[in-house]
Amino acid sequence: MERSLKKKVVYTLLGLTILSCGTMTSKAHASTEKSKVDEFSNLLDLSATPTERTHGVYDTNYFNNFSDLGSWHGYYQPDKNNKELLGGFAGPLIIAEEYPINLSASLNKLTLKNKETGEVYDLSQSNKLDLDYFPGRLEQKYVLEDLTLRLSLIFVSNRTALIQTRITNTGEKPITLEASWTGSVFDKVIDGSDIISTGAHLKSEGNEIQVQFKKVREQWSYFSTESTRYTIHHADKVSTKIDGGKYVATAKDITLAVGKTYETKTTESYTFTEKELETEKNKFDDYTKNASDYFKKNKKRWQGYLDKTFSHKNVKKYPEYQNAIVKSIETLNTNWRSAAGAFKHDGIIPSMSYKWFIGMWAWDSWKADVAVAEYNPELAKNNMRALFDYQITPKDSVRPQDAGAIIDAVFYNQNEERGGEGGNWNERNSKPPLAAWAVWQIFKETKDKDFLKEMYPKLVAYHNWWYSNRDHDKNGIAEYGSMVSEAQYQTDENGKIVKDTNGNNMLDEEAVIEAAAWESGMDNATRFDKEGAGKGDIGVQVFENKKEGKTIGYSINQESVDLNSYLYAEKGFLSSMASELGKKKESKEYKKEAKKVQEYIQSKMYDEKSGFFYDLQISENGLKTKLLVNRGKGTEGWMPLWAKVASKAQGKSVKKTMMNADMFNTYLPFPTASKDNQKFSATQYWRGPVWLDQALYGVEALHNYGYNKEAKAMTEKLFLHAEGLMGEGSIYENYDPLTGKGLSTKNFSWSASAYYLLYKNSLLGNSSTAQSAFDIQ
Repeated sequence: MERSLKKKVVYTLLGLTILSCGTMTSKAHASTEKSKVDEFSNLLDLSATPTERTHGVYDTNYFNNFSDLGSWHGYYQPDKNNKELLGGFAGPLIIAEEYPINLSASLNKLTLKNKETGEVYDLSQSNKLDLDYFPGRLEQKYVLEDLTLRLSLIFVSNRTALIQTRITNTGEKPITLEASWTGSVFDKVIDGSDIISTGAHLKSEGNEIQVQFKKVREQWSYFSTESTRYTIHHADKVSTKIDGGKYVATAKDITLAVGKTYETKTTESYTFTEKELETEKNKFDDYTKNASDYFKKNKKRWQGYLDKTFSHKNVKKYPEYQNAIVKSIETLNTNWRSAAGAFKHDGIIPSMSYKWFIGMWAWDSWKADVAVAEYNPELAKNNMRALFDYQITPKDSVRPQDAGAIIDAVFYNQNEERGGEGGNWNERNSKPPLAAWAVWQIFKETKDKDFLKEMYPKLVAYHNWWYSNRDHDKNGIAEYGSMVSEAQYQTDENGKIVKDTNGNNMLDEEAVIEAAAWESGMDNATRFDKEGAGKGDIGVQVFENKKEGKTIGYSINQESVDLNSYLYAEKGFLSSMASELGKKKESKEYKKEAKKVQEYIQSKMYDEKSGFFYDLQISENGLKTKLLVNRGKGTEGWMPLWAKVASKAQGKSVKKTMMNADMFNTYLPFPTASKDNQKFSATQYWRGPVWLDQALYGVEALHNYGYNKEAKAMTEKLFLHAEGLMGEGSIYENYDPLTGKGLSTKNFSWSASAYYLLYKNSLLGNSSTAQSAFDIQ
C-alpha cells in the first residue's frame, strides 16, 4: 500500500528489510491446547527504552507497544536492563493526531523508600522480576526481601488506562514506606534530521499531573493543539513538585503490618479536546473506585475474543498455532483507533508502529473487518462506516463527478481541499472493490439485517462508480485509474501547475499511472511498469474518461484481471444481499451481469499455453487487445479462482502454477511476482515479497476448486516459515519468499487478519470467504 503523498515513491523502490525480533522457527511455544487469557503471555516483545527518536529504519518504531479499546496512546514494558525505568510502564507512546511519538521514557514510575532504614528499594535487584504482556493487560511483579510490588495496566476507555498498584509486606516485621511517583516529559521530537519542539510541559493540580502542549501543525511529522492533554490522576492524595520537565508526586507514608497489602490506583488519559478531557475526568472516580470490576470486565472481554476464536472442534489438532492467532488479535486491537478528528467511527489502522500508517485505508480496513467480525463484530461494522462516512455524493463540493466512490485513505486531518491541514488524506484514487465482501462476512457472523439495509445502497453506488468512471470503452470491464486531482498535473520548479498553449493544465501521465497502481493496492507491481515488457507491448498509457465532454477521471490502458474478478465477486455478494433483503429483481440482474464478466475473463484474460490469467492491454476504442503474458505472472492471476469466475479446467491449470516450486511455491509461498518473472525481486514491496492478503486469496482459491490438501500444505508453510511469527516476533507487512524474513513495517493489520482467517478457515476446516451466489462453471 502507498505511504503518505510526501513519501510516495521512496519506500516503494527501496525494498528495505526489517528483521523481526524473534527467530526463525518451525515450532511454537505451545504443544498443548490452551484456552484461557492468562495462558498466553509475552507473545510479542514489548521491552523498550523509549527516546525522543521514536522510529528508525523504514520509519518504523524501534519498539512494539500495547494499546486497546481504540485509545490513541499505548505503553511498553521497560527494558529489564535499564534500572531507571523499572517500577512503571515505559512510555507512553502517543499519536500526535497522525504520527506516533514517545512522550516520555517513563512518565509515571513508582519509587519506594523504607522510612526506617532510609533505603530506596532497587527493583533491579529483585529476587524475581516478571514483566508480562497478557492479552489486554500488562503486568509487573517485583519480589524483594521484605515486600512484593505488583503493577497492572488495562485500558478502561478509548482515552484512559487504569493502573493498579499493590504493595505487600512479605517480611517478618511491619514496615513504613514512602511512595513517590516520578516522571519526565520529552519536549521535542527527533524525526530524522528534524527536531520539532512540541512545547510539552508539566502542570499539577490536586491529585493530577498534566502534560500540556502548544499548538504545533507540522504537516509531515507532528500535530498538537493547546487543548491536547495527557493527564495522570491519582486516587489517593499526593503532593506534587515540578522541576522543569520533571515531577515528583509523593503520597502519605504507608505503614504495612506483616502480610498486609496497600493498594492504590492511577489513571492516565490522552485527550485531544476539552470535551474529551471533561468526559474522562467525570469518570476518574468510577475508574479507581471500581477498579476490580473494570479488571474483571476487561478479562471477560478478552476471554470472549478467545472463546469465539477457539470454538472449533479441531482446535486440539493444532495447538502450536494458537500463540500466533492470539498475537493476531493483539495486533489488530493495538491498531484499533476510536473516533477522533475526521474519524467519525472507530476503525483499524494498518500499524501503530509506522509513521505513515495512522490512517484508515479502504481495502486495509475491509480485510481487517473480515477477521474482526468473528470476535468483535461491532468494531467491524464501525470500521466499514468509517470509510463510507466519506463516500462521495452527487452534491460533493470537490468531486461530484465521482459520486459513489470510496476514497483511498482518511486521516485525523482532512486535506487542504477539504478545509483541513493534513497531507496524508488521499482522494487521488480508490481501492479494489472488496467492501461488499467484508459487509457480507459481517452479516454472516451477526445476521444483522439492519446493518445490511444500511450498507447495501452504499455498496451499490460504489459498485456502479467503477463502471461509470473506470470503464473507458464501456464494455462492462473496468480498469484501474485515478480521479481528477491537482496531483495529476505537471508542475514547475516552484510547484505551480504547468499550462499548455491553450491555458489547460498539462497532464502528468506518470502521476496518473502511480495513482492507478495505488488504486490496485499493488503500488510498484511489475505489471504497472510504464515501459512495459517484451515484443508488441506499448507500455502503460493513460486514457481520459469523459461524460458529456467533461473529464471525470482517468483509466490506464489495461483491463486488470484482479479488478474484474473482484467486481465479479462483488456482484455475487450484492446478489446475495439483494436476495436477503427481498430485492429479487436486483439479485437476478447481478447474476445476468456476472455472466458477461465471466465469459470475458475466461475467454480473453486466460492464456492456454502458460495456464494462467493476466491483465489485458486495450486500445483507446477497445477494439485492439493484447494479453500481457510478457509482463510475467503475479498474484492477480489466481483472483479468478478466488472469485469463482474461472472454469474448472482453468482452475486446475492455475493450481499447477501455484504449486510449482519455481514459480509460487517458494519457501514462504505466494510471492507477488512469480519466482520466474524476469523482474522478480524478493525484497521490493509488490515485486516479489509475500503479502498475506494475496496468500489468503491464494489458499481460498485452492479451497474453492477442491484442492484442500494443497491449500492446507501452503497454509502450514505460511505459518511455519514466517520469521518470528510462531515465537515473539512481530507480524510483518510482507515477507521475503526465499527466506521468510519480515520486510517493511511491523505489527501490520491485514497480515494479522489474514493469519487469523487462514487458521480458522484453512487449518481448522476447508472453508472460504468467497462469494457463493454463482457456481463455478
